[in-house]
Amino acid sequence: MDTRERIQRIMELLEKEHPDARIALRYSNPLELLVATMLSAQCTDRTVNEVTSRLFKKYQSAEDYARVNIRTLEREIRSTGFYHNKAKNLKKTAQVLMKSFGGHVPKRMDELLTLPGVARKTANIVLSNAFRVIEGIAVDTHVRRLSQRLGLSMNSNPDKIERDLMELIPRDQWSKFTDLLIFHGRRICAAKKPLCEKCVLSKLCPSAFTFN
Repeated sequence: MDTRERIQRIMELLEKEHPDARIALRYSNPLELLVATMLSAQCTDRTVNEVTSRLFKKYQSAEDYARVNIRTLEREIRSTGFYHNKAKNLKKTAQVLMKSFGGHVPKRMDELLTLPGVARKTANIVLSNAFRVIEGIAVDTHVRRLSQRLGLSMNSNPDKIERDLMELIPRDQWSKFTDLLIFHGRRICAAKKPLCEKCVLSKLCPSAFTFN
């Protein structure tokens, strides 16, 4: 079985194992998804959803975030961690949206990457989920870990991992691949103690049972 055949089999097994795999962040428009994704850095989606359930009622436009008192915003997002930097980036991003994009979240990768605090992972998540625009593969901590364990990339840099995966995985499966690896990483292939004995990929994974 060559690499591409193995990836297709991995996708088939994961889709059967996690039929509910989809983005866990709650949002109702592109701006809310952008904010939630920026807050999700080194924070659980559950905590982000708890914070945004209140935040989105108060701030409903880029202008709202652009005008907010930074200390107030810091208090409101404190539980997501790194709140000083996140608040600063949210406010600056909102200001750029107002100045350069008419208050709207742009639909292009190059434009999203001009926003403070937005790298390719965040941009890919926003593009694929808010606009159904597929430009790449969002490499979060789960995608990074599982890609390495499955032998799909030997790199540690997220951008290089993304390039490796984009060469191996059909473009129409990029978004689904991200969701499936995230779900499998949360439920089975944990960072410290993966459940290899329960993993549907154990026969396809070169790292299986090396953690016991």
